[in-house]
Amino acid sequence: MTEKSFPSPYDQAPAAGAEGWKDLYAYNLVFQENRREVEQGKFWFCDSQHWPTVTKPFETIGFEFAVSCLGQYNTRHLLIPPANGIEFRIHNGYVFMSPVGVPEAEIAPRVPEFMARAGHYFQNWETLLEQWQGKIRGTIDELGALSFEALPDRVDIDDVTSGKGTGPNNDLLARYDELIALTYRAWQYHFEFLNLGYVAYLDFFSFCKEVFPGIPDQAVAKMVQGVDMELFRPDDELKKLAKLAVELGLTGLFGDTENPEATLVGLAAASAGAEWIAAWNEAKDPWFNFTVGNGFYAHDKYWIDHLELPLGYIRDYIGRLQAGQVIDRPVAELVAERDRITEEYSELLSPEQLAAFEGKLGLARQVYPYVENHNFYIEHWTMGVFWRKARELSAMLQQQGFWAEADGMFFLRRDEVREALFDYVTGWAVGAPAIGPDYWPDEVERRRAIVDALQQQRPQPALNTPPAVITEPFTLMLWGITSDQIKNWLGDSDAPEGEFRGMAASSGVAKDRPESSAAPTSSPKCRRAISSSPPSRPRRGDRSSARFAPPSPTSAA
Repeated sequence: MTEKSFPSPYDQAPAAGAEGWKDLYAYNLVFQENRREVEQGKFWFCDSQHWPTVTKPFETIGFEFAVSCLGQYNTRHLLIPPANGIEFRIHNGYVFMSPVGVPEAEIAPRVPEFMARAGHYFQNWETLLEQWQGKIRGTIDELGALSFEALPDRVDIDDVTSGKGTGPNNDLLARYDELIALTYRAWQYHFEFLNLGYVAYLDFFSFCKEVFPGIPDQAVAKMVQGVDMELFRPDDELKKLAKLAVELGLTGLFGDTENPEATLVGLAAASAGAEWIAAWNEAKDPWFNFTVGNGFYAHDKYWIDHLELPLGYIRDYIGRLQAGQVIDRPVAELVAERDRITEEYSELLSPEQLAAFEGKLGLARQVYPYVENHNFYIEHWTMGVFWRKARELSAMLQQQGFWAEADGMFFLRRDEVREALFDYVTGWAVGAPAIGPDYWPDEVERRRAIVDALQQQRPQPALNTPPAVITEPFTLMLWGITSDQIKNWLGDSDAPEGEFRGMAASSGVAKDRPESSAAPTSSPKCRRAISSSPPSRPRRGDRSSARFAPPSPTSAA
C-alpha cells in the first residue's frame, strides 16, 4: 500500500500540563516501555467513533468490558474462523485498538466448531432471543435495585437481636462489587447475538457482491432493512405524545421545556392534562432510558434524568404537526422499496443461485434486527442505569468529603473506588475519620487538570506501520478501517482535487450549517453526518457506516 507510517506511541509527548497521565490508568491499558518492540510491531487505530473524547479513569469500564466481551465471543464462544478479538490501549487519553488475527493454519480447524455453535443459535434464534430478553431485563432490574446511601450512625437493633452478624458496611461493599459484575454480565449478553448478526449479514453481502458485480452497497443494505425496530420506539413514543398533545389542545403548554417540572405541573393541571400525563408516564418506562450520547461516558445525558430533552423533542414535533408535516416513519414505503429491490435482483439469478440467495437473505432478515435493537437494551438502558447508580455513589462519597465535585469518583479507576470505599467503611467501623478526605480532593483535581490538558490535543488516527491490506472482517464491519481510509489518513489518496471523501453514513444532502442554527431534529437520536454516498450496510444505532468488501467469515464453510 505504502511505506509511510503513522507515529510511534513511544515518540509522542502528551499535551502541556498532561505530564504523568499514564498514572491515571491501569498498567495493562498503556504502552509500557519494556514492551516497545512488541507494541511498535502492531498497527493501532484510534476508535474515535465510539470514544471521541478523552476517557476518564473510571470510564475505561466502557471499552474494557465491550471490547473484551466482543473478543470473548469471537475467540472462545463462537470460534469465528478468521476473527479473534481486539487489543486495546489508552494513549494520551484516547482509545486505540489493534485486531488480533487468526493464524492461517487455525482457520480451517475452527470451521466445524463455528458451524456447530453458530448453527445452534441460527436454528433456535427466536427461542434463544426470548430467553435473552429475560436475562438482560433481569440484569437491568438487579442494577436498578442497587442503592448507595451513607452508612448510619449505628447498626439497627433488629440486625443485632436477629443475629444477622453483618453490618451495612458489608452490604455497601457488596453492592459496589455487584454494580461492576452486573455491568460486565450485561456486556457479555451484548455480544451473545451481535456477532452472529454481523456474520449473517456479511455472508449475504459477500454473496451479493459475487453474483451481482457492481451492486451498490446500499442496495444490499435495503434488502435486509428492518422497519419495526425496538430501537425506534423511543422516538415513536415522542411522536405519539406530540399527536396526543395536539388532539387534547395542550400545545400551548410546551413553551418552556427547559423547566420540565413546571411544564409537567402545568400539563397535569390543564383540562384533559391527566390523560396526557398518564400517557407520558407509561412511555417513560422503559423508553426514556435513552441517551443523546453513546452510553460510554459518565457525562452522557439520558432522557429519564433530563426530562427537558424528551419535552423539547415533543415540542419540536408539535411544531411540525402544526405546520402540516408528516412525522411518522414511512414504513409502507420502506417495505415496498425493500421488496422491489429484492425482486429485481432475484430475477437475475439462476434457480441454483436463487435458492442460495433466498436462504442467505432469509437468515440475514431474521437475525439482523438484533443488531439494531440490542443498542437500546445495552448502550442506552443498561448503561443509563449503571451511570445513574455510579453517580449516586460518587455523590454519597462527595458528601463524606472524598472530593469536592459530585463527579469526582470518575477520576478514579474502578479498583481505586473500591479502595476508597473500604477506607470509608473502615473509618466508620473504627470510629475514626477516613483517610480519603485528606488524600482524594487534591488528587482528583490534579487528575481533572490532566484530563483537561489531554483534551486540548487531538489524537493521531493511527499508530505505527499499517498492513498492506486490511482484511480482518470486524475491523472493516464495525470501524470502517479500510486500506483506502488509511491512505487518506496518510495523505496518500488518489482522490481528484476537489473531491470529498469520508465514511459513508445516510444517503441524502448535507448543508454547511452550524449545529446551533440547525433546524429541529427529526429524531431524538444523535445527528449523524450525511453523505451523498450510499451506506455500506444497514444503519446500526449510532454507528457510522463504511464502504468495504471483506471476505465472508463463513466462506470457508
